[in-house]
Amino acid sequence: MEPTPARGRRPRDRKNQLAGVAAELFRARGYHGVGINDIAAAAGVTGPALYRHFADKQAILAHVVLSGIDDMEAATASAVSDSSVPGPEQIETLLTCLAGQAVERREIAALWRWEGKHLPRDDRREIRRRSGEVLASWAKSLQLVRPELTPEDAELLCWAALSVFGSVSVHHTSVAKRRFAQLLVDLARRVLHTELPPAPETVAAPVPPGIGQTSRREQLLSAATELFSQRGFHAVSMEEIGAAAGISGPSVYRHFAGKSALVIAICRRAADRLAVGAEHALRTSAPPDEREALRRLAESYVRTLTGSAELSVAFAGDPLNLPEQDQAELLRVQRDYVAQWVHLLSAVHPGLNPREAKITVHAALTIANDLARTRRVNARPHLPAELHRMMISVLDLD
Repeated sequence: MEPTPARGRRPRDRKNQLAGVAAELFRARGYHGVGINDIAAAAGVTGPALYRHFADKQAILAHVVLSGIDDMEAATASAVSDSSVPGPEQIETLLTCLAGQAVERREIAALWRWEGKHLPRDDRREIRRRSGEVLASWAKSLQLVRPELTPEDAELLCWAALSVFGSVSVHHTSVAKRRFAQLLVDLARRVLHTELPPAPETVAAPVPPGIGQTSRREQLLSAATELFSQRGFHAVSMEEIGAAAGISGPSVYRHFAGKSALVIAICRRAADRLAVGAEHALRTSAPPDEREALRRLAESYVRTLTGSAELSVAFAGDPLNLPEQDQAELLRVQRDYVAQWVHLLSAVHPGLNPREAKITVHAALTIANDLARTRRVNARPHLPAELHRMMISVLDLD
């Protein structure tokens, strides 16, 4: 806790100090799990003192997220504004600066990725506009290095590189700061040099129509999955879920006691899909070919992620405020799943220590998670193959 200043004296830059305290709380508990009094208590001030700097909790979140955008814009301007500097040097300078920011301010990426939806519409629009301009600038610099890329492909790779830096917000694993930053630079560089796959020559066979009518329970699960994925757990009511499934009023509660029961069912189903995919990937890879097993594991993850919104609800990182026992179960499933990846990657690259391997695995998974729900790129017709290819590059499985 920040020490209380002497009476009559205020510390310099108090507003940013308060925002920093709030950012850590938002990251740990989620936006809805933190109140103004929580922030004030953690900062060692009173509620009224906090209101001297911010109108409300939403204003604090906006300040934190927009400050992260400011940092990203400043890093971009510094790295790519001088056209006399060769493209590769611009890219390297940019990656180094962004990696340093990611390591120093891990909470910013978390709030931008998960909690930005709680901001007013104008703030969200401003964030999209400014981040889009930054990514466009990155893409132009990348095309100087890789002129064969289309603007759309260059932007895709830049979004993926941004996800590498954002991945630090989904875990608490760390190494020495200098090594951490260099590892992130290496991973982002691999993404930017990814050779995207050509368009598949074959088209997947259409899924035959099902027989019979879907049960009410399945209709509710499907509706809840889509709504949670689009708007977040806290922004959706049981009444809206029922309406989306064509069920009104108390009938919803005949199947699920509440939103927590629904999201628990979604999370368990997502975990089951991952477990089946992982088991198949490991069983069909001839031992001891860990490299091939990891390739298949990445393929199964992308297939599960893009085949249903369940995984984006369960494992996207948005704090769900589930009952303690269920939250612990979900966390255990996530950790066990990541541990499978880390074990295989450590076997493929024995020079990585376990923490470095875990950071690398989270970067690969975050690329897939982020791009699958980023509207600017998720409509690409061959995105699953591209996600798999970028994950392979990050994991250095070429």
